[in-house]
Amino acid sequence: MCDLPASIDPPHLGRIIMKAEHVWALMLPGHLGQAVKIHMQHQGSDIGPILSHPRSDRWTYLVRPDIPDDARLFAEMFRLNVSVVRTGGTVALPSPADQGEQFRRWIEPPRCTFRPSGLVVVDAIRACSGQYRPVRRRAAHA
Repeated sequence: MCDLPASIDPPHLGRIIMKAEHVWALMLPGHLGQAVKIHMQHQGSDIGPILSHPRSDRWTYLVRPDIPDDARLFAEMFRLNVSVVRTGGTVALPSPADQGEQFRRWIEPPRCTFRPSGLVVVDAIRACSGQYRPVRRRAAHA
């Protein structure tokens, strides 16, 4: 569907997976994923498919495979808790076999073959990452 290279694995569980080949993925914390979506919409960028993993509070953007093999870029993304799923990786997609929407659900379901540029999503991550730092609570004074 929509040119996603998906398959059912294992068949008896009905889990749907996608092998990253001509579609890659960026997996990031949910709060950052939401900020990136809003940022991209305000910039007039098309979004493409996004899924959520509610139990781990992560979002996955399905993107075009145009992110260069650059150690500095991967280190920067690693520090932001962003994983790049490249060729050979696997992404679990929402499945009717999932129990409700507690495992995986579509934030933006695939509607066609469009995927945003991975570099556009990386730029949006960079633009939004400074806005979401964990708040440290001060110890109460006695």
